[in-house]
Amino acid sequence: MYGRTVTLVHRVAYPLALAVAVIALGIGLLELHVPIGIDFHTYEAAARVGLHQGWSHIYNQGLVAVEQKTLVPDQVAQPFLSPPPTAWLAALLALLPYWPAYYLWAALTLIALAISLLWSSQERGWARWAVVAAALAPWWVAQAVHVGQVVPLVAVGLLLTWRLVRENREVAAGLALALVLLKPNTAFLVPFALVVAGHFRSVVTWVGVGVVIAGIALVSMGPTGIADYVSQLSGPLPPGADALTLGGALGVSGFVALGLRVLIVAASLAAAYRFRDSPGLAIASATLGSLLVVPYLHGSDLCLLGAAAFIVWQERARLAWRAPLAAAWVVASPFVALSSMALDLRRWPLIELVLLAALVFDAWRPRVERRAPLTGEAELGTRATA
Repeated sequence: MYGRTVTLVHRVAYPLALAVAVIALGIGLLELHVPIGIDFHTYEAAARVGLHQGWSHIYNQGLVAVEQKTLVPDQVAQPFLSPPPTAWLAALLALLPYWPAYYLWAALTLIALAISLLWSSQERGWARWAVVAAALAPWWVAQAVHVGQVVPLVAVGLLLTWRLVRENREVAAGLALALVLLKPNTAFLVPFALVVAGHFRSVVTWVGVGVVIAGIALVSMGPTGIADYVSQLSGPLPPGADALTLGGALGVSGFVALGLRVLIVAASLAAAYRFRDSPGLAIASATLGSLLVVPYLHGSDLCLLGAAAFIVWQERARLAWRAPLAAAWVVASPFVALSSMALDLRRWPLIELVLLAALVFDAWRPRVERRAPLTGEAELGTRATA
């Protein structure tokens, strides 16, 4: 009976799941068929300001706005507040006309995310393809591609770091983790989680890369350019950017919000310490903690939630874990997101909070029980190391 069940899963369920996930991904991308590229628009404008007028001016929002209007006259201008490496990366496409540059950026970020999911997966056969397609299908991936966001590359960094750390390739993992520097607020706790989980060489390598980047920024931008960047980071938050935060989800502020953030950071790092034998779960816990405590996020930043859920799916193959994750995928899929049943943005932090609480609970269960053999093969098919 067991053998027939496994055969049925591999021959029918996984190919069917792959087909559904591919359809969902296609719907998500086609629904956003008219390109906006508003975030890449800003990155590219800052890059061209840097190339033509000097890198010390990339946070001169007047110059950036003029460049944005030159690139796409009818598109709204927004301030460039990303770290300097984002502008440097966009500068690689500056020789192209704007729209080919945007399409190439969108395609490369999506392909990079797909490849990193495939390479880091521990599944085999149909299961690997089905899970990767499902991880690409949520609405936030399509939105990130649509606006030309850099956050898929941050997700790539986390996935590569997870694969490399579990293979004890610590220096390479630290280099991969440097992709977090493209948008640090979305995963800033991950290096601290790797420290408490004992992966010192990875973090030392990451710090070394950060020092080099900071040195290049200082030389190219000068003290004035750095001061402009710091002063603008301390300015008012973008309007409507708090929906995906604790304040937006729970309606808390002041000392209550501060207390919750401290508690979440402590719980995330404590879980990472307990997951010293499961670095992927340490990374997932810290990613969720980062998303929950930052003061502002946008919908595309949920690509990091997708990466964390993908890691948990791989590391915890039991039905008790996978059934809720599959249910959350249904809610995040275009089938629901583009319907009248779409979940309000303010509900997604609650899902993050539930997943983090489940990880914290799992981390503090007796160690013998946590390391018991997984039962995923009996429930969902063979699970093997890539």
